[in-house]
Amino acid sequence: MKPAQTIYLPQHPMRAGLILWMYGVVAGHLIIGMLLPWLAGWPLLEGYHRYLEFQFWGQNVPSGVRSVQVWWISLLGATISCMSLWMGALVYFGARYRNPVAWSWLIFGILLWAPQDMWISLQHNAWLHVYFDIAALLAMLPPLLCLWWIDRQQARMVGAA
Repeated sequence: MKPAQTIYLPQHPMRAGLILWMYGVVAGHLIIGMLLPWLAGWPLLEGYHRYLEFQFWGQNVPSGVRSVQVWWISLLGATISCMSLWMGALVYFGARYRNPVAWSWLIFGILLWAPQDMWISLQHNAWLHVYFDIAALLAMLPPLLCLWWIDRQQARMVGAA
């Protein structure tokens, strides 16, 4: 029986920076998710709340809408912080094991989320949310596609060896 051969792959020059960027994105999601429940009713967000109320209700905002809105934003924060842990796990597995499947799942999740979120926002003419979604797509999708491509190429090199 032959001993297993160790294959050393050269590190792609962009890979470490892209992974660090993705960990930053994960940390940003975690921090924002943890802060949203605390800051949802913050007076500095008054303009944002008015913007949302106008998009849904126009000038005739029913009483109690603000408290429901703050409640939903707080729930969203809890969801985002939980989601950041799953994102972090996938980034870790992709980084550690150079597995393009981890990057694929993150890409698929973003491609599932973004069109739905934009469509829902556009139904109420909430362009501010669409702009946030576009910024999130630009922050996450190109680095993930690069990481997928880099690790996929290296996986092919291992398979050919």
